[in-house]
Amino acid sequence: MNYAQIRKLDVTNGPDIRTTLFVSGCTHNCEGCFNKDQQNFSYGNEFTKEKEDEFISYTLNPHVKGVNILGGEPMQQIKDGTLLNLLRRIKKETNKPIWLWSGYTFEEIINNPKRLELLNEVDVLIDGKFQIANRNIMLKYRGSSNQRVIDASKSLKENKVIELK
Repeated sequence: MNYAQIRKLDVTNGPDIRTTLFVSGCTHNCEGCFNKDQQNFSYGNEFTKEKEDEFISYTLNPHVKGVNILGGEPMQQIKDGTLLNLLRRIKKETNKPIWLWSGYTFEEIINNPKRLELLNEVDVLIDGKFQIANRNIMLKYRGSSNQRVIDASKSLKENKVIELK
């Protein structure tokens, strides 16, 4: 897996101070995408074990309240176990909430076993492709009104989408 960027202390994506990973690679090609360069799966740098350890060290900072995973498309990082291993380590070693942004809907994700495996490690899912026609800069944590901010853990337990307000 390649990554485009890591933000050690991020206050622009999600609530509070968070550590953010932007993965490389996305096939959605949404009109108006603000990360076009990151659509290429070879963009950026390889996410090595050393980089993973460094990322975990950032999340252990007591000022960091959670982790964000964006892209590219995190739910397309299923060719190997790199992202899944990172999410599991975050849960085990930091117990900080994980927010993940995906162009796939919750319903699409749960119907793919590999993507569901990733989702099982996520606390909050922002789902749905960015739609330029529904762009709204007043929305929290998302770019277009078709996207949902979902309590992933609760939604998986109750087998229905439960949005955060």
